[in-house]
Amino acid sequence: MGSVRAMASTRLLCLFNNRVADSTKTLARAGWSLSCRRNVSSSPSRLQSCMPGWVIDQYGTNGVLTYTEDIPVPTVNSPSDVMIKVYAASLNPLDIAMRGGYGATLLKLKRHPMSVLGSDYGSEFPLILGRDVSGVVVDCGSEVTHVAPGDEVWAAVPPWKQGSLAEFVTLTEYEVSHKPKSVSHAEAASIPYVANTALSALVNAGGLCRDSSSNKRVLITGGSGGVGTFSIQLLKAWGAHVTVTCSPNAEGLVRGLGADEVVDYTAEDASEQLAMMEKFDVVLDNVGGETEQLALGLLKPWSGAKYVTLVTPLLLNTDSMGLLDGMCQAGSSLQSKAIQNIISGGVFYRWGFYAPDGPALDDVSRLVDAGKILPIVEAQFPFTQVPQAFQKLEQGHARGKTVVRVTEEDDQQAEKLVQESY
Repeated sequence: MGSVRAMASTRLLCLFNNRVADSTKTLARAGWSLSCRRNVSSSPSRLQSCMPGWVIDQYGTNGVLTYTEDIPVPTVNSPSDVMIKVYAASLNPLDIAMRGGYGATLLKLKRHPMSVLGSDYGSEFPLILGRDVSGVVVDCGSEVTHVAPGDEVWAAVPPWKQGSLAEFVTLTEYEVSHKPKSVSHAEAASIPYVANTALSALVNAGGLCRDSSSNKRVLITGGSGGVGTFSIQLLKAWGAHVTVTCSPNAEGLVRGLGADEVVDYTAEDASEQLAMMEKFDVVLDNVGGETEQLALGLLKPWSGAKYVTLVTPLLLNTDSMGLLDGMCQAGSSLQSKAIQNIISGGVFYRWGFYAPDGPALDDVSRLVDAGKILPIVEAQFPFTQVPQAFQKLEQGHARGKTVVRVTEEDDQQAEKLVQESY
């Protein structure tokens, strides 16, 4: 009971601070000379030193997830920082992998550059997972111009930063975008990380864009997960012809999102079905393994066609071989495959990665509000059931995203109490 009361008290205080921020914006619009932008937060961080959240203190299975109310509240330390109260977060397969230590070597270097000198230089623990956030801005740095306290925003949290399974998260202005007005926070939280990942793969690596994708033939392998379902909708909005591989029970979902052709990857003749189709301009591979060689043979030869895989050995290599040897091995593998495929068939072989991009999310937000991209939420869990949310995601065969509601109905009741106090 004590922890529940503490959480309720913490959230009530935060809601009060948000109400103050909203009032400040109203006064400023009425002509009062007030500053909404500060280098250091004067609301949550000064009145509230700790926040509730889920952390891991070591790598492992679901048992390492720990709920605590003693996480230091992140502050605005840079002129470009944006502090967000988290209303909803969502999980990605990367969160499960990171919980087990995936990418630890390279991500620790990104967090603590001096760690290259040894393990004594910085620790990644306690680590907060969660790569998507939808919430409300509570504080901004002095140079932030795109958002202001009180704005509803969404963002993808980079893997090298503390995640969104906590009450607050701090990101840079470049990583943050205004949330679509037509969807709830829970729905919005299902999109940012897969959107940034898909856009990076399709645009940066695949060479596609809104103005050049009309009638392009694109194959998406493993198309029923988060990246796949987003990519289908984005490509259809751009006018592309989309073929998807998935299991039979996901066919209705991907066709409903606009897929032109669907191939059951469990069918014995799946390879033959794909081989009989017209060749593709781009393949987005979410599966990897044996699928890679098959997909490469489905591309148009000597026409600038591109194979983009999101299943790369970079982080696995740096984890198992060390930073230098792992990066060299990964680079050598990429170079070898790229040369081999360009020489043998005139096909470009590329790796796709997540890249933070708030301005790109602005475009996605407009597509969501226009009804061209729908949030695909497979399951929702309250903040108290984060371990269960991880268990759901670990079952595999995702049909969209798993969302965690960080702010619940009891917070709305608390907000009413704040309103009544005015």
